[in-house]
Amino acid sequence: MNIILLGAPGAGKGTQASMLAEKYGLLHISTGDIFRANIKGGTEIGKLAKSYIDKGLLVPDEVTCRIVKDRLMKDDVKRGYMLDGFPRNVFQAEELDKFAKIDLCVNIDVEERLLMDRICGRRVCACGESYHVSALNGRTTCAKCGGELYRRDDDNPETVKARLETYFGQTAPLIDFYKKQGKLLTVQSGEGSPEEVFKQICAGLAEYVK
Repeated sequence: MNIILLGAPGAGKGTQASMLAEKYGLLHISTGDIFRANIKGGTEIGKLAKSYIDKGLLVPDEVTCRIVKDRLMKDDVKRGYMLDGFPRNVFQAEELDKFAKIDLCVNIDVEERLLMDRICGRRVCACGESYHVSALNGRTTCAKCGGELYRRDDDNPETVKARLETYFGQTAPLIDFYKKQGKLLTVQSGEGSPEEVFKQICAGLAEYVK
């Protein structure tokens, strides 16, 4: 099964992807991780991507589509995968349909006020762990590896607002795109726990498989 995870920044797509990967044996493909790896490595495409991301803008479609198409040519995707962070607009979705078969789009719906709090309060570690300041109780190090926690450059309020405006303006129309194809599963996140959201997704997937 090939799935798209759709939701605004801070909706919890990464968390759900990890849980879905473990339960269903699907490969998690995050375009954000691909770009961050290139940025950290100082590649030319990484520098180009960073110039857009730091401003809260999206990386140009042609660059993103090329990277995703190349990734989906690898042998490890044959068992099924989840796309996290792609497509981000209808053009990308139409391009994706040309080189991949998508079975279902899982849309995680969260109120905008909750998204702002989640992202601006997020602290991350170099090992990949992520926390919210409300749960840290003043701690500044990672519980997993002891590394120093930090706020990503693009998690400041101004950039977050720009990212959300971009999402609702360009990515939200994908909801109608996949609804018309009969491939949309929407789950309400709200203030529920990741486990509660996961149960909703699993129930929806069970119905789809039937």
